[in-house]
Amino acid sequence: MAFLADALSRIKPSATIAVTQMARELKAQGKDVISLSVGEPDFDTPQNIKDAAVAAIARGETKYTPVAGIPELRKAIADKFKRENGLDYKPEQVIVGTGGKQILFNAFMATINPGDEVVIPAPFWVSYPEMIALCGGTPVFVETTIENNFKLTAEQLDKAITPKTKWFMFNSPSNPSGAAYSKEELKALTDVLMKHPHVWVLTDDMYEHLVFGDFVYYTPAQVEPALYDRTLTMNGVSKAYAMTGWRIGYAAGPLPLIKAMDMIQGQQTSGACSVAQWAAVEALNGPQDFITESKKAFEERRDLVVSMLNQASGLVCPKPEGAFYVYPSCAALIGKTAPSGKVIASDEDFVMELLATEGVATVHGSSFGLGPNFRVSYATSNAKLEEACSRIQRFCASLK
Repeated sequence: MAFLADALSRIKPSATIAVTQMARELKAQGKDVISLSVGEPDFDTPQNIKDAAVAAIARGETKYTPVAGIPELRKAIADKFKRENGLDYKPEQVIVGTGGKQILFNAFMATINPGDEVVIPAPFWVSYPEMIALCGGTPVFVETTIENNFKLTAEQLDKAITPKTKWFMFNSPSNPSGAAYSKEELKALTDVLMKHPHVWVLTDDMYEHLVFGDFVYYTPAQVEPALYDRTLTMNGVSKAYAMTGWRIGYAAGPLPLIKAMDMIQGQQTSGACSVAQWAAVEALNGPQDFITESKKAFEERRDLVVSMLNQASGLVCPKPEGAFYVYPSCAALIGKTAPSGKVIASDEDFVMELLATEGVATVHGSSFGLGPNFRVSYATSNAKLEEACSRIQRFCASLK
């Protein structure tokens, strides 16, 4: 009898975590490495949020919390959904978890039976299919195209849905492509979902506030109110408020689903960190100036990276609407030979040779379900981005 669970054979390690760790190890060896692999804002958490955490500690807010979150945070989240998304949720329809990852996993654990299908547009965040597989479900991938800016069409969604489909996993703006759906594009998708009443929507809105130019953000239940009773809207404070390490994610949805997720979390981790929850209350209820400032910086960085990567020999880099990633194609470089003599046979070969040769860490697109591409995170300084993109240009020019 094998000791480890059979379920482990259905999943693989996170490629983004693996590349980031590799970059750390090379830096520790004294190598000059610029990491563009991590999905984490380089800004510090705003001072008012840190002050709220310190005040919570001073008040003695250091005990166990209710599994679904402290009442003050659940109310702040409900108020946020009403204020920013036009969605009416009662605090009891809200659950707080240890990051968005736990929210997603608990939703799948609470709903998926063996054989249930989840439709996922590709490219996708690396953890979606692994969570679904762990819970016994079947991920159904639908490949988008660079010509359509990596956005799923209504026709593609309709074709992918079967009687076994339980969820449509939606992420806008997208990790890894940065693609964000306009109200009209979203309406086309929700019209399809209205034809299939057995399909629920799990929408990952984590990058909601990081949209650029005159783009206006919408979430599915906002565009189609009739989907309210079969939509779980997930979000968190990590990206918008530079609070990745605080580990606070949240979601709102129909009460029976929230209760089921609460029951799972009660046997799993119980409530999220008390101090981090009080910090999140301040993040949602306090001044929002930080979002405006960081968004402006990210937009400048996006424009810099897109411009420089499109000047690199053999790369094609669309300009995304949001998040802090770009997803360039390296298709024209497949089959070429690096100065080391290594033949670039895949996007994984490309990123590994780029790291070894020029010390720039990125993540290969095949790990996100669509290649030959690679993901660049521009959540670092302009100076580092300019240097990294110069190295990428040099590397691409060196391929023969």
